Amino acid sequence: MQILLLIAGIVLVVVGANGLTEGASAVSKRFNISDLVIGLTVVAFGTSAPELSVSIISALKGSNDIALGNVMGSNIFNILVILGLTAIITPVAIGKTTRNKEMPFALFAAVLLALIVWAPWAPGAVEDVTRIEGLLLLIMGLAFVIYTVWLSQQYRKSKLKEGTKEDIPSTESIVIMPVWKSIVYIVGGLAALIYGGHLFVEASTFIAKSLGVSEAVIGLTLVAAGTSLPELATSIVASMKGKPEIAVGNVVGSNIFNIFIVLGTSAVIKPMSGLSFTNIDVWMQILSMAAVWIFAKFLFPGEIKRWQGAVLFLIYVAYTLYLIYAGA
Repeated sequence: MQILLLIAGIVLVVVGANGLTEGASAVSKRFNISDLVIGLTVVAFGTSAPELSVSIISALKGSNDIALGNVMGSNIFNILVILGLTAIITPVAIGKTTRNKEMPFALFAAVLLALIVWAPWAPGAVEDVTRIEGLLLLIMGLAFVIYTVWLSQQYRKSKLKEGTKEDIPSTESIVIMPVWKSIVYIVGGLAALIYGGHLFVEASTFIAKSLGVSEAVIGLTLVAAGTSLPELATSIVASMKGKPEIAVGNVVGSNIFNIFIVLGTSAVIKPMSGLSFTNIDVWMQILSMAAVWIFAKFLFPGEIKRWQGAVLFLIYVAYTLYLIYAGA
C-alpha cells in the first residue's frame, strides 16, 4: 500500500509541476514577458518544483534527513545518472560559457553547502543548517537568477548587433490559454505539488522505518531519484532528439537551484537539525560535479564522451551499493 502511495505522490508532484509551469508560462506570455526570462525563471523553477515541494514538506514534518537528502541526492543523481545516461546515448557537447561559468558556480554551490554542514570536531557527522544559513543560500540563489537573466540579455543584444540568430531558450511550444484556465493550471498544479509531496514524504518515511533504513539513505536514493524524474525525462528525450546539450544546462541549473533555492527556502521556513548524514555523503556531490567539470574543461574539452558517461553511471551504482551496505 505504501508503495502505491509513494508512486501516487511522485505522479502528483510531477503532474503538478508540469501544470504549474504551463499555467505560469501562459500568463507570462500573455503579459509579453520575453521567452528568455520565462525560460530562465518559470521553466527552470518548474523542473525543480518537485524537489522544492518535497524538501519543504519534509522540513515542516521534521523529516530533516529527507529534506537535505533530497537536495544532495538529487544533485548526485543529476550528474552521475542523468548526465551519465545522456552521454551514453550520445556524446554531450558542453559550450565554453557552461565550462567557464555555470559549472564552476555549481561546484562552488556544492562546496559552500559542504562548508555549512561540515563538523570537523565530529568526524563522520554533519552540522545543522540554521535559518541564517538558509537565508544566505536563498539570497545567493536569487542573485544568481538575476545575474543569469542580465547576462543572457547582454548575450542576446550582442547577437542582434552581429545580425546572427539568437541562441536562447525557445518557448514557442507554450500554449496561450484563457486567463481562467491558466489560473486553474496554477492553482491545481500547486495543490497537486503540495498533496503529492505530502503523500511522497509520508510513504518514504514509512518505508524507511519498515526496512530499518535511515531517512537519510531514503532521501539520498529513493526520494532524490523520484523528484529528479522531470530532469531525467527532459534530458533523455533531448538526447534522443539529437540535442544532448540541453541536458547539461538542465542538470547544472537544477543543481544550483537545489542548493540555493530549495535548501535555502526549506531552512528559512524551518531550520534543519538532528541530521544523520556523513561527510562522505556531503562530499560525494562535490566529487561528482568536479569530475564532470574536469572532464569537460581540462581532460577532454567541450564534450562528455560515452565512456565517461558510463564511468559516471557506474560511480552512482557503487555509491548506492555503499549506502545500502552502510545502512544495513
